[in-house]
Amino acid sequence: MTSLTEPSTRSSDRTVAERVQAAHERRDRGVSRAEGWRRRGPLLPALIFMVVVTQIPFVFTIYYSTQSWNLVRPGSRSFVGLENYVSVFADSQFRGVALNTVLIIVGTVLISVVLGLGLALLLDRAFLGRGIVRTLLITPFLVTPVAGALLWKTTMLDPIFGILNFLLSPFGAEQIDWVSRYPLASVMIALVWQWTPFMMLLILAGLQSMPRDILEAGRVDGAGPVAQFRELTLPHLRRFIELGAVLGAIYLVNTFDAIYMITQGGPGTASANLPFYIYQRAFLGFDIGQAAAMGVVVVVGTIVVATVALRLIFTSFTGKEEAR
Repeated sequence: MTSLTEPSTRSSDRTVAERVQAAHERRDRGVSRAEGWRRRGPLLPALIFMVVVTQIPFVFTIYYSTQSWNLVRPGSRSFVGLENYVSVFADSQFRGVALNTVLIIVGTVLISVVLGLGLALLLDRAFLGRGIVRTLLITPFLVTPVAGALLWKTTMLDPIFGILNFLLSPFGAEQIDWVSRYPLASVMIALVWQWTPFMMLLILAGLQSMPRDILEAGRVDGAGPVAQFRELTLPHLRRFIELGAVLGAIYLVNTFDAIYMITQGGPGTASANLPFYIYQRAFLGFDIGQAAAMGVVVVVGTIVVATVALRLIFTSFTGKEEAR
């Protein structure tokens, strides 16, 4: 009789123990959730402020994009649905300006990364005055973008008094009006000058985080400087370069001051990008509806591209860490 009741007693004891354990786990989860909300409480005003400042204006922009609203014709405002979006994608100037935006972003990021990589490799070595050189190289990133663009237009690229023409004069170069002849390149030069220090700092941080014993092991195995850079240094810096490229591209989408100060988007729209073209349609053409539709298209496209790029980068970060 005892042998028959023992299994049922043990099973009931296990059931009670499991219930008690589950109750403790639920209580712990409740405490942890309450603790989490308590910690998030002080951040609630900042979250509300961010929503009010960023999301509410964007909602109004979406609303304005469904309206036919031109400030030159008072009282003509009406609901047109998605007609503004159809006009935006049918606008050949919008497509040309979008291509200019891609060229500015890709060209500036690629050149800045290459120059930043070279400068970071130089600053990673010990030499006399390295701190002063590093400070001087960082300075362009700290200059106000408007002041930097004005400096390039009046001091560097001026056809008569510009320093660039003065430096090229011994090679037989004529007085070139860089802004008029090469407007898009002139804007990109100013942006490369501004963003190279950012890439340099990011890559330099990656270089200084690289374990030195790996380089020593490669040197002992007979690897030369080029082989060490190709097989060891560059794979280690890949994540930092990708992160710098994505962050630089996200910020360069919003470039306005350099174009406004150097070329005014001209001649025509040869050097205009999407933000500057939206500014022209809104404040020079007074077409609020189409300008709002362009703004929505640019924001959505930027969010999609940035989300995909950041996910790829974070996947490479976590994947490499798990592989290790």
